[in-house]
Amino acid sequence: MSKLSTLFMGLVLRNPIIAGSSGLTNSVDNIVKLEESGAGAVVLKSLFEEQISYAINKTMGHDDNLNAYPEALDYISHYTRENDLEKYLNLMRDAKKKVKIPVIASINCVSSSEWVTFSKKIQDAGADALELNIFVLPSDPRRKAEQLEQVYFDITQAVMKQVSIPVAAKISNYFSGLTNMTLQLSWTGIKGLVLFNRFFSPDIDIDKFEVTSSNVFSTPAEISLPLRWVAMLSDKVHCDIAASTGVHDGTGAIKLMLAGAKAVQVASVLYKKGFEQIGVMLKEMDEWMAKHQFNSTSDFIGMLSYKEASNPAAYERVQFMKHFAGIE
Repeated sequence: MSKLSTLFMGLVLRNPIIAGSSGLTNSVDNIVKLEESGAGAVVLKSLFEEQISYAINKTMGHDDNLNAYPEALDYISHYTRENDLEKYLNLMRDAKKKVKIPVIASINCVSSSEWVTFSKKIQDAGADALELNIFVLPSDPRRKAEQLEQVYFDITQAVMKQVSIPVAAKISNYFSGLTNMTLQLSWTGIKGLVLFNRFFSPDIDIDKFEVTSSNVFSTPAEISLPLRWVAMLSDKVHCDIAASTGVHDGTGAIKLMLAGAKAVQVASVLYKKGFEQIGVMLKEMDEWMAKHQFNSTSDFIGMLSYKEASNPAAYERVQFMKHFAGIE
């Protein structure tokens, strides 16, 4: 094992840099290039729940009673060979034949409906782990917070009944009690939490009078959000944490690992600077470890978590008292 290797969700990664789910991980050629560029693991582009549910409903004739029949899964497989579901399974199978690094499947989901049965087929296709990218926008005034939060537990528990591979939940910070929520999620048996997912951000074109998208790519400044929460949660939850959003260089990866992350996911920087940026990040990390005489990532992971930091209150501070109030 190299000194950059890390253990995440029970998977031995040659280094902590994971190519996150994006359009860049939607082809075998790119996955091979990511491995050649040094990635420790790859998360396939997310398969959306709507894709799975549509095929299931179409195949099963919208008859819920068919869910009771074990033959249902055979029907689903047979009738979806020509659509995106079968393509996704083929991508997983082909990628596993070409690369040695872990290949993690990803499903973008908002409910625990019939689609969860498909997770078994993803496992059978060779996935080393499954990432559930979950975000329920709290926009419905009729739904209480408890109802929204229950969706996360329903999804993870339903999926884990179908698979034996490690399951991770990729979530947002949109919870009134984030610490309590993540702690409870970690008790369900999931092996990892990914903090945080990135979703569509609307904007408005004031000349065309259209709703458009904004902030498609993250910036290095956005690392502060996962940094705070990785540090606050890594000593509390009962699973591994990977950090996502704002990781653009080796320095950012090191900061998040000092806070307690076992791995980091990158995507935006790969769009901006190319796959070779992974090698640059690894070189920066290797040089920093040599400078501080760390022989393995386990030597420094969590050194500056909330529990271990000399000034843990800094992670809880939310007001700029010193900077803006003239306090010295």
